[in-house]
Amino acid sequence: MKILIVNGPNLNLLGTREPEIYGNTTMEACLEQLTTEFQHHELFYYQSNIEGELINRIQQNDYDALVINPGAFTHYSYAIADCLKNVSHPKVEVHISNIYQREEFRQKSVTAVSVNGVITGFGLVGYRLAILSLDSALF
Repeated sequence: MKILIVNGPNLNLLGTREPEIYGNTTMEACLEQLTTEFQHHELFYYQSNIEGELINRIQQNDYDALVINPGAFTHYSYAIADCLKNVSHPKVEVHISNIYQREEFRQKSVTAVSVNGVITGFGLVGYRLAILSLDSALF
């Protein structure tokens, strides 16, 4: 299975950005672990701070399943939500922190309605859990 992992704004700073919330591990280190564990899948990674670039990448439709952490776009990007509605492949939304324990504006996901499931609050392990859920053919 070809799995596309997409991260939104500021997630390029993982490992240094607010480590008390997001931890000290970089996304590169996380991807290394995922690639080792899930050798039976092809994992592709894309990150952008620009909403339109994320939409363009998702619309390339060159994958079998999608794991997405829209970052701050989670809370207000109806454009990404609409894009996700048009993806027929299984989709899992991941949030590193528990968005329900954060500021009120972070407790609403406008993109969640357009995915098959949401994993929140498990740190970078959330990406692993997302792939496991795709692997288990839950969707």
